[in-house]
Amino acid sequence: MFIWQLFWAFLKIGFLSFGGGYAVLSMIQYETHSNGWMSDAEFRETVSLSGMSPGSIATNSATLIGYHAAGLPGAIAATSGIILPSLIVVILIAAFFFKIHTNFWVKSSFYGLRPIITGLILYAAIHFAFPSRNGSILDWTTLGTLLIGAATFIAVVKYKVHPLAIILLSACAGIVIF
Repeated sequence: MFIWQLFWAFLKIGFLSFGGGYAVLSMIQYETHSNGWMSDAEFRETVSLSGMSPGSIATNSATLIGYHAAGLPGAIAATSGIILPSLIVVILIAAFFFKIHTNFWVKSSFYGLRPIITGLILYAAIHFAFPSRNGSILDWTTLGTLLIGAATFIAVVKYKVHPLAIILLSACAGIVIF
């Protein structure tokens, strides 16, 4: 029964997710927290590990959360749940996308989704940058997070540093700072 709960939760997330893995993190966090599958600290660690692993952060997070909650069967259930909707939608869209991609309603809906996706990504970024600890907003952890974030932004925008180098350097900075 618990395996079906994992599958169903991630199936819902898979059907309702637009904008990629980072945009869906708030939904994954809600399901994880409301079902008591892991603590907020464990969730943040899971997302960090998922982001550094190859592949989609949503799929990686689902796999790790499922494994944490119910072992290998949980990992299989959560992963299947989150990828099944995408598989179905891709198959259906591939069948007739070239007939509708210039349709006004289709183009307008994609433009309408952009601010929603941006908002979801911003929420996830703020939530992970400022985790609630001891009621203090500014502490050494938060300052370290802001420092790494600012350095990352400058490295990508100004110096066009490759994302892999950014990930490795940020991981090293995290080890030193935290």
